[in-house]
Amino acid sequence: MTDAAAGKRVLVVEDELLVAMGLEMVLTDAGCHVVGPIGRLDEAMAAAATEEVDVALLDVNLRGHPVFPVADALAARGIPFVFLTGYGRETLPASHAHGRMLSKPFEATELVAVVADAARP
Repeated sequence: MTDAAAGKRVLVVEDELLVAMGLEMVLTDAGCHVVGPIGRLDEAMAAAATEEVDVALLDVNLRGHPVFPVADALAARGIPFVFLTGYGRETLPASHAHGRMLSKPFEATELVAVVADAARP
């Protein structure tokens, strides 16, 4: 794996416990500092408004609620984010249609690479 993601603070917004644990393990192994994982929309909104992070990973669907308000809050602060989804790009709203997206399932190396790329200044 690349060390380009090492030292990055990554907000993880994911409601599936096993997926969240897997993300945390991969990111920690890559030298990232993980904020979260957060699995509820209200908590994710609070984190998006207050946490100092380099990049965020956002599960598109949090317990039946779209994560797009979190993406909007992050964008307003200039914090890059990546949508994690098992759905296609067509499920993204027009405001985020061209944003970064990683399709589930993905490899650990893909995850680390997208974090490093998104967090690049």
